[in-house]
Amino acid sequence: MNDRRVGIVMNGVTGRMGLRQHLERSIVAIREQGGIPAADETMIIPEPILVGRNELKLKNIADQYGLSRWTTDLSEALAEPDVEIYFDSQLTQLREKGVRAAVEAGKAIYCEKPIAEGLEAAVDLARLVRDSGLKNGVVQDKLSLPGLRKLKRLVDGGFFGEILSVRGEFGYWVFEGDWQEAQRPAWNYKTEEGGGIVVDMFCHWRYVLDQIFAPVKSVYCQGATHIPTRYDEQGQAYQATAEDAAYGVFELEGGIIAQLNSSWTTRVFRDELVEFQVDGTEGSAVAGLRNCRAQHRSATPKPVWNPDLPAAYSFRDQWSEVPDNEVFDNGFKVQWEMFLRHIVDDAPFTWDFVEGAKGVQLAELGLQSWREGRKLEVPALDIESRP
Repeated sequence: MNDRRVGIVMNGVTGRMGLRQHLERSIVAIREQGGIPAADETMIIPEPILVGRNELKLKNIADQYGLSRWTTDLSEALAEPDVEIYFDSQLTQLREKGVRAAVEAGKAIYCEKPIAEGLEAAVDLARLVRDSGLKNGVVQDKLSLPGLRKLKRLVDGGFFGEILSVRGEFGYWVFEGDWQEAQRPAWNYKTEEGGGIVVDMFCHWRYVLDQIFAPVKSVYCQGATHIPTRYDEQGQAYQATAEDAAYGVFELEGGIIAQLNSSWTTRVFRDELVEFQVDGTEGSAVAGLRNCRAQHRSATPKPVWNPDLPAAYSFRDQWSEVPDNEVFDNGFKVQWEMFLRHIVDDAPFTWDFVEGAKGVQLAELGLQSWREGRKLEVPALDIESRP
């Protein structure tokens, strides 16, 4: 059996997400399992070329994972004859230049979100990539999480009846960086460097809401910079110019109301770092990263409000676990496998740059809503004209 080797320029692998999720847990993992089967039963083997700005970091990463190809010259990497895919997980400010270079080189494009710093640039990129005829995709990893896949199974099976509302909690405490090292780089808290939790998370919330429940019709957002002073990687104090929490209310088609809180200033008192509760006329469910519990209408108890007596039972015990019914792999890896089959076999991959631009649109509207203190409609995205 012959192998089908696919060269991939991986730009930005020295960053946390690019290294851990995309290189180590996706591409390296696919290589270690011997590839993935194509439609003709050959094995698709990804051949990464690491690209970044720091030679020493690139060399160390390549050595750690047994890879031999790396460079600080993007044009050199794109010129390699076996390269079919350009992947970008750089800082958002650098992404547009890399994508444009890949389009000029005629490579398929797969990239992290947000795809650009603003909606106008995102629409321009979506139009450019579409008109080029090149295959393209944007990472929408939350859709491949076990918990959300189980939740989608309930939605598709009609478990909820009429869905009424969605409530989501995401976040954890990110240390300020003075007495304990921060878990996120300092740029996350600087607007001038592309930081802020609205830009980071509303891109996720757009595709989660659109593709699991119903398209987003409107948004109201209240942001906050709860921790004004943080400390960078060198231990130097700086003033946070970007928000570290956002509280959003979204109206979806069909009258569904979604309320999603995103925060880097909350201490976790829930089973997982993100949880969604969905309530419907026929049942409810709570889904996290991996687990999902449900309670059907027929099994719903009848609580009675009485603050004078302690609760006589555990509310959590009244819910049932939704079974796995399949083996779940890493969400990023699942999407990489889908995109590789899209390239080799022309298998479907629906999350293109237009979908990526929709995420940027919702983030931009969220920030505008916060500034203006009002609810904003989310218009249909027209990539034929400028926003």
